Amino acid sequence: MSRSPIRLGVNVDHVATIRQARGTDYPDPVVAALRAVEAGADGVTVHLREDRRHIQERDVRLLAQRLRQSDGSGDGWRVPLNLEMAVTDDMLALAEAVRPPRCCLVPEKREELTTEGGLDVAGNLERVSVAVQRLNAIGARTSLFIDPDDEQLAATLTTGAPAIEIHTGHYANASGDLATTMAAEIAAFAHKATQAGLEVHAGHGLHFDNVGPIAAIPEIVELNIGHFLIAQSIFDGIGPTVQAMAAAMRAAREA
Repeated sequence: MSRSPIRLGVNVDHVATIRQARGTDYPDPVVAALRAVEAGADGVTVHLREDRRHIQERDVRLLAQRLRQSDGSGDGWRVPLNLEMAVTDDMLALAEAVRPPRCCLVPEKREELTTEGGLDVAGNLERVSVAVQRLNAIGARTSLFIDPDDEQLAATLTTGAPAIEIHTGHYANASGDLATTMAAEIAAFAHKATQAGLEVHAGHGLHFDNVGPIAAIPEIVELNIGHFLIAQSIFDGIGPTVQAMAAAMRAAREA
């Protein structure tokens, strides 16, 4: 199949992690997001966790204001704001108030350092389906963050969600032949999901050294990357880091 472009969504959660560590009003994840957009990011992702450990409601609301087109051009957004969220009434109510163009439903445990795996759609089918319906009603393009598992794909197809984001964390933690095998499994799963009519995104744990095999998968149209980009920005600045990641993704796609 032809090599379509691939989008880079920049997650700025961990700019907020640094801010919250000292209880200051800096560094501001909104400023970081706007710098990333200036550098060519195709979207901005934030995860408003229930324990508010990094991103705050203020960040979500202000990002929504700043990313909307002031002249009303296009679809009303400079780039899409992608709100990652747990499947809870509080998070759904916030999404309905802010009306981001994209939402991603993710699992969430308070004791975890970061998201450890995909959403169990099959085990929570009714609750996830209701959430997707509510988000569809506000015009959000909803994705479900899932492991590359056929049972979860089948369940996703019944919810009405138009997209998935493949959890790449296990691949990112692997190396050598195991990483190669897992990348091939992700590619096969992405193909299967595309054939079923879903738009396919991917993310978690990706960095310069492992992004290539995932970015090369033609069915994956978007990668959402956060922790590495913010960490590398300490040394290189957020603009050059975003540009370097986008270039690495394009090179893998075109190889």
